[in-house]
Amino acid sequence: MKNGKNVVVPLLVVMSLMFIWNLSRNINDILIPHLKRACQLTDFQSSLVQSAFFGAYFVLALPVGRFINKYGYKTGMVIGLLMAAIGAFMFFPAASVRYYPLFLGALFIMAAGFTFLEVTATPYISVLGDPNRASSRLSLASAVGSLGATIGPYIGSRFLLHATEVSPATVAQFDPMQLNEYLSAEAQLVKVPYLSLSALFVTIGLLLFFIKLPRIEDDGERAGSFRSVWKFRHTVLGALGVFCYLGAEVGIVSFMIRYAKASGITGLTEQSAALFITFYMLLVLVGRLAGAYWLRNLNSAKTLAFCSVSAIVLTGISMLSTGYVSIYALSLVGLFTSVMYPILFTLSIKNLGVYTKTGSSLIIMSIVGGAVIPPLMGLLSDSFGIKLAFIMPVACYAYLVFYAKKGSQPYPL
Repeated sequence: MKNGKNVVVPLLVVMSLMFIWNLSRNINDILIPHLKRACQLTDFQSSLVQSAFFGAYFVLALPVGRFINKYGYKTGMVIGLLMAAIGAFMFFPAASVRYYPLFLGALFIMAAGFTFLEVTATPYISVLGDPNRASSRLSLASAVGSLGATIGPYIGSRFLLHATEVSPATVAQFDPMQLNEYLSAEAQLVKVPYLSLSALFVTIGLLLFFIKLPRIEDDGERAGSFRSVWKFRHTVLGALGVFCYLGAEVGIVSFMIRYAKASGITGLTEQSAALFITFYMLLVLVGRLAGAYWLRNLNSAKTLAFCSVSAIVLTGISMLSTGYVSIYALSLVGLFTSVMYPILFTLSIKNLGVYTKTGSSLIIMSIVGGAVIPPLMGLLSDSFGIKLAFIMPVACYAYLVFYAKKGSQPYPL
C-alpha cells in the first residue's frame, strides 16, 4: 500500500463522508417535530420520516452491492454523493409547496445515496495505509462518524426549531390565511440547511472524482448464497437483534423532543429539548470510545445482556417518572446502547465461514428496524399517549436479553 503521505488526503476525504452522513441522518430527529408542525401531522405520520430514510437502506442494500462489484468503490462513492445531493435539493420544492410526500421522497433519495457511501467507506478506510493499523483507522473513523451524529441534532435545532415558540393556543386562533402563512414560513426553514448539504455533497463528489484512490481487489473468497445463510440460527436471530436495536434507538431519539415536551418541564422549548438528543448521542460517542478498549477483555454475550437490562431499567424509570428525572433517565440509555451493534454483529457472523459476507449483508439489511419501530411508536402515541409508546423500546431490549442468553449460540437451525 502507498506510503502515509500519499494516503492522507484520501483518508481525510473518506472519513469526512462518515461525518457528513451521520450528521445528516441525525438531523432527521429534528426534522420529525419540525415537519409535524409545518405539515400538521400526527405522531405516526411524522415518524414516516425514519421509514422513508431507513427503508431506502433495506431496499437498496443488495442492488448497491452488485453495482459496486461491477463498477468499483470510487464510482459508488461519487454516485452516492450525487444522489444525496439530489435528495437534499428536493427539500427546496417540497418546502415551497409544503407537500409531505415530497419531503419523504427527498429523504428516500438522500438515504439511497448514503447507502452507497456506507457500503464503500469502510473498505477504503481499511486499505488506506499500513494494514497493521487498519483497526486504528476504523476506530478513528467510527469516532468521527459519532461526532457528526452528536452535533447533527444541535445544528438542526438551530435551523429548524425556535428559541421562542408560538403556542398551540395561539395557532388555533389563526384565521385560514394567517395559518397558511405561518405554516408556509415554518416549511421554508428547511431550505437553507438542506441546500447547504446539497452543495456540500456535490463539492465532495467532485473532489473525489479527481482524487486517485487505491483500488480494492476482491479476495476471491467464495461467498455462500443468500438463501443458505438462513440455516444459521444465531445469524437469523442476530439480524432480528439488529432490527430491534436500531429500531429502539431510532424510535427513542425520534420522539425525544415530543417526549421531553410532555414530561412536565416548565418553559422547555423544542429547541432546548433537542439538547437531550445531543446529550444522548454524546453518551453513545463516549460509550463507543470506551468500548473500543474495554470490549477486548469482556464476554460479548454477557456485556450485551447487561447493557440491554440497563436500557430496560432506565427506560422504565423514565416512563414511570416526570420532569428532568424522566428525560435524563431516557438520555442515559445512549450510554448502554453504544456498544450493542458491534457486539451483535460479531456474535451474528461467528463461525459462518464462506457465509460470512452473505451473513453480513443480512445484518446490514436489518437496519430496516429504524423504518418499522418508530411508526409503531407513533401509532401507540396517537392512541394511548407518548409515555406508553416507549414500551416498544423496552420490548426490543428484552429481545436482546434473550439473544444474549440463548439466541447467540452458533449452531444451525
